[in-house]
Amino acid sequence: MSTPPATLTRTLAEALARHAEHSFGLMGNGNAHLIDNLTAAGVSYTAVRHEAGTVAAADAYSRVSGKLAIATTTYGAGFTNTLTALAEATQARTPMLVVVGDAPSSGPRPWDVDQEMLAAALGVRTHMLSVTNIDRTVERAVSYAMRFRRPVVLGIPYDLVNAPAVLPEPAAAAAGIDLNDPAVLAALSASVADTAIPAPEPAEPDQIAGLPAHQLQAAVRALLEAERPHIIAGRGAHVSGAGTELGRVAEALGALTSTTALGRGIFPAEQYDLGVTGGFGQIPAMETIAKADVVLVVGAALNQFTMRFGDLFGAGTTVIRIDNEQVAAPKSNEPITHLLLQGDARATLTAMLGPLETAIPRTAGWRTRVAGLEAGGELRVRADGLAEHPDGVCGDGRLDPRAVAVRIGEQLPASRHVTTDGGHFIGWANMYWPVASPERMVMVGTAYQTIGLGFPTVAGVAAAAPGTTTVLSTGDGGGLMALADLETAIRTSPSSVIVVWNDGAYGAEVHLYGVMGLDEGPMLIPDVDFAGVASALGAQGVRVESLSDLDALGAWTAAGAKGTILLDCRVSRSVVAEYQREIQRVNGLDVPEA
Repeated sequence: MSTPPATLTRTLAEALARHAEHSFGLMGNGNAHLIDNLTAAGVSYTAVRHEAGTVAAADAYSRVSGKLAIATTTYGAGFTNTLTALAEATQARTPMLVVVGDAPSSGPRPWDVDQEMLAAALGVRTHMLSVTNIDRTVERAVSYAMRFRRPVVLGIPYDLVNAPAVLPEPAAAAAGIDLNDPAVLAALSASVADTAIPAPEPAEPDQIAGLPAHQLQAAVRALLEAERPHIIAGRGAHVSGAGTELGRVAEALGALTSTTALGRGIFPAEQYDLGVTGGFGQIPAMETIAKADVVLVVGAALNQFTMRFGDLFGAGTTVIRIDNEQVAAPKSNEPITHLLLQGDARATLTAMLGPLETAIPRTAGWRTRVAGLEAGGELRVRADGLAEHPDGVCGDGRLDPRAVAVRIGEQLPASRHVTTDGGHFIGWANMYWPVASPERMVMVGTAYQTIGLGFPTVAGVAAAAPGTTTVLSTGDGGGLMALADLETAIRTSPSSVIVVWNDGAYGAEVHLYGVMGLDEGPMLIPDVDFAGVASALGAQGVRVESLSDLDALGAWTAAGAKGTILLDCRVSRSVVAEYQREIQRVNGLDVPEA
């Protein structure tokens, strides 16, 4: 059997296979040959139904698995359809390779656009392929993606997809050197033996773990002097693998802890953790954080939502940040002191551990003096809507989403990964569905403030964690935008629960602009039968109009959690999430408390 010719796309696929195990794509003129060669090279391929879904699925795959993924589309409209998902992946710092068709090397056609400039506008680097240096181009793209945790675009000129690749000639052969010649080998050995190996350069005396020693010492001193220390960890701490070190630092300080939504489960001592920081958290817990005098923030962005729009920290708080990028002080409504330690989270915490663990503790630790951490305590109990609506039904006849979330959380399979689209509902999964570790919670859309990327993320999570149940939380607005990939979700996941928070509206807009007095007509969506659509596509669709309708989920779980069940939850717009109330308040709206 003859060996297939070394074309550009075949050589490219073989190079990509050395770095990635899975690809997500939608086939078109510009990438058909690549997809064929990817599967031949051993890279698994999942087809999605919209180009945005190729990037969203790869994004979710990478976040769950920690591995590099490939998204691939054709040129022109195929590429421009990816841009929103590509912006989300960039903002979320998800490394991936987006391999796309592009204009011919001879010049653009009427339907071609400047894809490199479009990518650059999002902060994404493009490497254009040619028939030479294919391996080196892929290596450079992978290196950049992993080092800076960003997507990278690889462009394939349309007229070169089947062009013969110019493979690199070994330097020795090109120079006419026979490496099998004993005399040549002896000369090379002697040359190596005579070569002095330079000694490693000594570390700078004023550097510890790559940081100025005085900065690290100042941070350690502040932590040791703290009376009420608190630690906040985000996804960056998880990416760095710093969970064990975080636990040891918290133990040494006697500190309370909390996380961002994407850091849940990283601290080993759950009994001292206050949950999610910001609008998804409980008010008493956030008021406790405001009492901290020193807060160590590890791998967390401290955006407006985490900061509760500036209300998270109390006056005079010292905030010590560990981040591998140069970040500005967070926007706080009270004066704070901000100290940045720019470096890897795990390495920096490790450098801190020596002086922290050997120091004589000044007190038994703040965590031992805070009331309400016990089961059923003030810092543990959150409103579930059932006190206000015992049957779970609001005054308008639709369900209280908090009560729905609680009941769903009680019946989900224990082994699960949760993925969520953007929308008013984003807090319910974080507030009511526990996850075991940070990679089991994926939020694709929140970094770029978009909706409509939920359904294709199911394919990415299912490929990354095939032995667990994928749980998707999405809304009716975002669900309609991504409807083509409902078929993808059902087809690709062996076990998935899809929860559609169907409030008949773009809820976030209703709760802001509707409250401002704008006409709600454009914000409303006629009720859509998502359960019926799911059933037509091969899933078990359940229309949820009472809490008892959710018994279908318990039965599905008890029966082995096979296939897809979609819960079309008809929820009320009268229940406003606390984080949304913060948005209302920061916009000057006088709204009653929940």
